Amino acid sequence: MHYYITGDTHGDFSRIAEFCETNGTDTDDVMIILGDAGINYYLDARDRDLKNELIHLPITLFCIHGNHEARPWEADGDYEEVIWNGGVVYVEEGYPNILFAKDGEIYDFNGKSVIAIGGAYSVDKYYRLNNGLQWFESEQPDETIKSYVEEKLEAVNWTVDIVLSHTVPIEAEPVWSFIPGIDQSKVDKSTEKWFQQIYDKLNLREGWYAGHYHVESEEDDIRIMFEDYDEICELN
Repeated sequence: MHYYITGDTHGDFSRIAEFCETNGTDTDDVMIILGDAGINYYLDARDRDLKNELIHLPITLFCIHGNHEARPWEADGDYEEVIWNGGVVYVEEGYPNILFAKDGEIYDFNGKSVIAIGGAYSVDKYYRLNNGLQWFESEQPDETIKSYVEEKLEAVNWTVDIVLSHTVPIEAEPVWSFIPGIDQSKVDKSTEKWFQQIYDKLNLREGWYAGHYHVESEEDDIRIMFEDYDEICELN
């Protein structure tokens, strides 16, 4: 079993299909999508059409929650909570290779402890609202989710091998990549500030992976991914 990882897909999985063909994957292998997979986006038959395509991918998708998509319980689907790799995921019976992480769950990936903490603020929120595009009120973790995450971390003495998220701790923001013309003083940074509190308290044994910014960069133990790939939690 291989655990691969990449950034946002926004509903276009052509590059994932190409990756699978190049690497000879099967559904025992996992591709982690670091948010904005775009599978639960339209909340209508178009999402179902995409899932009917993705069931034929020779890989299991493990999706972190992004800001440009609904949470599974809000989506047009019949999601159930099941245990997978020691943690809760959301999955539909008809699409067993499409998994959605539950924020705060700690998974066992080849003996490594991996926590998922999704969500982010949409800097294009008002553009979306003004132009009839999807915007999701639940895009950021609420207080219930935050408490759940912190309880899970407390239970493991704030020690994990890997964090999988969508955005990053605020001190790790790639400010050089920010979209010109957006007044950053009006951007809600509450999730990034909360992540910073987690990061400062965390005993992080390996690294933190995030998507969201549509750039590829790495500084210290935080890596932001987009269309690049890596393999994590490899078996020795």
